[in-house]
Amino acid sequence: MRVICHGIDLVDCKRIAELKERHGARFIDRVYTPAEQAYSRKHRYEIERLSGRFAVKEAVMKMIGTGWQNGVSWTDIETRNDPLGKPVVELRGVIAELAAEMGIKQISVSITHTSDLAVASAIALGEDNGGESPRID
Repeated sequence: MRVICHGIDLVDCKRIAELKERHGARFIDRVYTPAEQAYSRKHRYEIERLSGRFAVKEAVMKMIGTGWQNGVSWTDIETRNDPLGKPVVELRGVIAELAAEMGIKQISVSITHTSDLAVASAIALGEDNGGESPRID
């Protein structure tokens, strides 16, 4: 597999807490899938979990390079955990189509957070290009 592109994002957990407080379920339902909501609710530090998943969504959008336009929805990007706890991203809808057009076969994500900040990194992987290095002219 080869690296196609990368995205990273930093989220202030206080900002997510304020959005949740101000907009409640309207914010949560617009941004997070039911699975992301359930995962975050079952943990002691819900805001940190929500912030981490928000950072993943932003990092993936930076990785794809389109921003929140052309019919892309927040819930088109879902973060779940594999049986060992590793975060795994699933794309749906327009964002999945854009990723396929770019040759993205897999997305590797990493999330870390404190009570104040959450950071996520997303790396898009595609088919190996035969060992050739890309040309820079």
